[in-house]
Amino acid sequence: MTTFSIKTSHKKLLADTLTPVSIYLKLRDRFVNTLLLESSDYHGNDNSFSYICCDPMASFALNQGVVEQQFPGQEKETLTLSSPREAISVLQAFAQRFESEPNAFPFITNGLFGHITYDSVAYFEDIDMQPTSPETAIDQIFYQVYRYVIAINHYKDELYIFEHNYGDGSTGEGLEQIEIIIKNRNFPTYTFKATTEEISNATDDHMRGVIRTCIDHCHRGDVFQIVPSRRFSRDFQGDEFNVYRALRSINPSPYLFYFDYGSYKIFGSSPEKQIFIKDGQAEIHPIAGTFKRTGDDAADAEAAQELLNDPKETAEHVMLVDLARNDLSRSCDSVKVETYKEVQFYSHVIHLVSKVVGTMKEGTNPLQLVADTFPAGTLSGAPKHNAMTIINGLETTNRSIYGGAIGFMDFNGDFNHAIAIRTFLSKNNKLFYQAGMGVVAKSDVESELNEINSKLAALRNAIGMAETI
Repeated sequence: MTTFSIKTSHKKLLADTLTPVSIYLKLRDRFVNTLLLESSDYHGNDNSFSYICCDPMASFALNQGVVEQQFPGQEKETLTLSSPREAISVLQAFAQRFESEPNAFPFITNGLFGHITYDSVAYFEDIDMQPTSPETAIDQIFYQVYRYVIAINHYKDELYIFEHNYGDGSTGEGLEQIEIIIKNRNFPTYTFKATTEEISNATDDHMRGVIRTCIDHCHRGDVFQIVPSRRFSRDFQGDEFNVYRALRSINPSPYLFYFDYGSYKIFGSSPEKQIFIKDGQAEIHPIAGTFKRTGDDAADAEAAQELLNDPKETAEHVMLVDLARNDLSRSCDSVKVETYKEVQFYSHVIHLVSKVVGTMKEGTNPLQLVADTFPAGTLSGAPKHNAMTIINGLETTNRSIYGGAIGFMDFNGDFNHAIAIRTFLSKNNKLFYQAGMGVVAKSDVESELNEINSKLAALRNAIGMAETI
């Protein structure tokens, strides 16, 4: 079996007059499947980088048990999984076909970039998922490896262009081409316009019935908590990248991303990690407990204290912290809660956030830990299997990317993905967006119904703002 030895060359530039958005706009019409990852969480050096990737050289796609993978300079290969559980080992084998030089930089220079849909849980757990809705059908698991990775250090105003040679004769001359494109002061922009009013896959009364059913399941002891969701959509004309630009301004978050796959695009501003794995350490940051922001600092401070003291929100948070601990314990020797119930403020909501960390057992496949903890308990409930089974019977359409994961992993299994919430799926000139609510036995039906509107406020405002850009 052929392995691909990667040779990397790079160039460093001053980035004080460059932004990730402007660079992306210059590159997206030159290279297919260009993607952008940003962070507005500049608390430390690790979170001060943005990345633009272009010119994919290899890809891995898994759909309905069939894998299509393509390596640099080779024809596409197709194989059928003998069982769903093979998905993790096959993806790991794909990543291990690449042999890269040791990374001399303390940030991402190369790896696999892509996504895992919520419905992919059927590859990790013994659970049935409802049939895929054609209008939101996308690759269940999809990753690409790129020739060019551009890393921007926002603290130091430094930009690095990396060109990776996968044994295909590249000489590093592409660095000059990318530099010329980046330094070009001109780039095309287009307009955006929503062409229909918002529609949903469920009415308010239907959702009230779903919430009451979930409360009944909690009272019966089937679950302690469950996270049903509701989907919305709007047709549009023009360039949905304007919606991303608006969203990153309205709702700055630790994970900002825009992945363009041609036939569909995924973009959003997620506040929550799916899981972070590096050098044998794993982290999950459960977000559970949500109050709406008022825009008044004093009132928001009072609301934050109320959120901390609210027994329903606290009970929900405790359950999901325990679920994160249990999920990590499946592949970790020691697990601890490093931060508990920290109040974090976002543009339209206040959240309670904890940090649960674990040290992986020696010899553990990092991707198996990803599978063990997927999807996030904050998007399913506890116990997770029971909650997902109930959700699958209650929701009118499959979730597609909503509640899945999107981000980066390296060739050795280090993993950093956001949960796909506060996220748009764009397909066939229609924007899809979705949110859920954490239902427990003491939930109030109207409060849960309104929680969805609070979580989606930034996305709805972004659509309106995008029409003015």
